[in-house]
Amino acid sequence: MRRFFLALLIGIMGITATAEDAATDANAREARAVLDAMVEALGGKAWLTMQNQMRQGHIAAFYHGQPDLGTTLYWEFHQWPGKDRIELTKHRDVLQMYLDRTGWEITYRGKKELPKDIVEDFLRRRDHSIETVVKLWLKDPRTILLYEGKHIVERRLCEQVTLISPENESVTILTDAESHLPRRRVFEWRNATYKDHDSDAEEYDDYHTFQGFPTAMRITRFHNDELTRQYYIDRVDYNQTLAPDFWNVDAAAGKVKKTGK
Repeated sequence: MRRFFLALLIGIMGITATAEDAATDANAREARAVLDAMVEALGGKAWLTMQNQMRQGHIAAFYHGQPDLGTTLYWEFHQWPGKDRIELTKHRDVLQMYLDRTGWEITYRGKKELPKDIVEDFLRRRDHSIETVVKLWLKDPRTILLYEGKHIVERRLCEQVTLISPENESVTILTDAESHLPRRRVFEWRNATYKDHDSDAEEYDDYHTFQGFPTAMRITRFHNDELTRQYYIDRVDYNQTLAPDFWNVDAAAGKVKKTGK
């Protein structure tokens, strides 16, 4: 009799475990379906194989949620997987270049390495971008996908998905329930100084289509839920033919000239 009840208990436990596994698999499939719909909305295969992109616009900075005076003109170039170039001011005479894991500032005085904290901040966002999540994390079978239901972002109904990498890092993406376009991306990391967690979030709004790619023309960035930057984009170009030395730091430094204010 004891053997009978033991076998029955083991059977019930097995059924429960199987049911839990099935529920987990179904949840992961729902999460992947949301992400697949997002990629398709962004341009599908053409978005996945994009050569490069350029955004031109204005940056508004905030401190403790209050805007600083004025805005800064910028041109930002990106090429997957590890090339970024930012040109600032109307003369485009202050540059930042992030190549693989290095960061450089370029002015008419020449080039110099950017401070470590600035480089780490930029690379952290690149490593947790929607592009990185889709092109790297999703390809790894060890990545965990969690569908977390519907939420509201700026009065829009969105579907929320969290991805957890094999390194136990996570990124949460919220996509518009109707258009499937990204509306918010957020991740956390451990603050090395205070030993607590910081968060970085971006919200995407005012989509327009350029060369077949829906593009957010306003991007709002938050640090620990506090507004820090807003990007107002005026122009976008995709798949440009760039000069052979475009990503060369020394070549860029040689072309920057001293200008008046």
